[in-house]
Amino acid sequence: MEFRLEQQRKIVTEIPGPKSQELAKERTKYVSASIGSALPSYIEDADGVVLRDVDGNQFIDFGSGIGVSTVGNANPKVVKAVQDAAANALHLQVNTAPYGNYVELCKRLTELTPGSFEKKAALFNSGAEALENAVKIARKYTGRNAIVVFDHAFHGRTNLTMAMTAKNLPYKDGFGPFANEIYRVPLSYPYRDELSGEAAAARTISAIEKQVGAHNVAAIVIEPLVGEGGFLVPADGFLEGLVKFANDNGIVFVADEVQAGMARTGKWFCSEWSGIEPDLVTSAKGLAGGMPLSAVIGRAEIMDAPQPGGIGGTYSGNPVANASALATIEAYEEQGLLDAALKIEEVAKSVLEPLVDELDIVGEVRGRGAMLAIEFVTGADKTPNPEVVGKIVKQALGEGVLFLTCGTYGNVIRLLPPLVMPEKTLRDGLDVLVAAIRANA
Repeated sequence: MEFRLEQQRKIVTEIPGPKSQELAKERTKYVSASIGSALPSYIEDADGVVLRDVDGNQFIDFGSGIGVSTVGNANPKVVKAVQDAAANALHLQVNTAPYGNYVELCKRLTELTPGSFEKKAALFNSGAEALENAVKIARKYTGRNAIVVFDHAFHGRTNLTMAMTAKNLPYKDGFGPFANEIYRVPLSYPYRDELSGEAAAARTISAIEKQVGAHNVAAIVIEPLVGEGGFLVPADGFLEGLVKFANDNGIVFVADEVQAGMARTGKWFCSEWSGIEPDLVTSAKGLAGGMPLSAVIGRAEIMDAPQPGGIGGTYSGNPVANASALATIEAYEEQGLLDAALKIEEVAKSVLEPLVDELDIVGEVRGRGAMLAIEFVTGADKTPNPEVVGKIVKQALGEGVLFLTCGTYGNVIRLLPPLVMPEKTLRDGLDVLVAAIRANA
């Protein structure tokens, strides 16, 4: 990939600089205080893995817009596809006047999604909207109401997906009442529960049977690599056990791949690492290179269950977003970005994993591909340490590297770099992170 901006950090003013400070004053006056930002600077240009602010500072982006710009910001192939599509038609609505790239994208997604069965797809706007529709489809197909979700889950900010999300602050507090018939059960969290995947699955299945009743469950919805909850990788055997339970009881198994899908973990979909075949898969974030687009893909007979017109929306599957997604998929393939994700994992873990033995505050380094995390603790009892996370992220930001945090306890730093990140840039960013960790240990 050719870059317009030099792919390196550069700090030339205080952070935030004077122009960003002026914009911050305008923001205070005109923008709702409910909208937060991790970076105090205001961006005027973004290219590849670098964000340049209005004062000329450049930041290495380890957040990718929360996992969206996976093929790099302003990827030339994606930009060209968007320009061409926009010149042809800015908006077409599939429920009134269908168009070819809606069909073409659905076809590509059914080819990429795991499952040795006939599949179909439907397109939407956001990850939360995809989850909402996956629930609607599952309920219509099964004729049941109950939806099973998990501790540490994040599925969105709409009323239904807030009910499905575990963490109260900042996502749910004061926004209820929430949708009913949502039931939360234990997740496999190997660092903390120290259970095998089989034992964790048995615990979860017991909770479902006792608290809900398998015959009442329309869908089990789970992130195969849990995102906002802390980039948790379930123990081997956990997902497989849940899929078998779902299949045995006529329950639709939904893999929420909004963050973990689209090459992020080194496979098209994270479910592939466990060898499972979800009935439905939700996709968004890295799907369309930065354009708003999401999808539900799954078993044809399940996807066909809703009545015609039962799912959809004014902007769902916008032709410009579809063109962007098709170009994004080509970029993953042509630029070898699945392998690039695995290379990022190899480099990052080689740098970060030694810190677990070196420093008491580093509890665990985990993740798959370019979806990695460090959990910070205090003491042998693994008490969450969110305070040190804030200090580390602030120090790194001052040196030109943007990291995001996550975790139910706020004690995790997550790494979501674009897959086009040059190794030199990756190692530089990691060196800044390691130095900040050691300085605050």
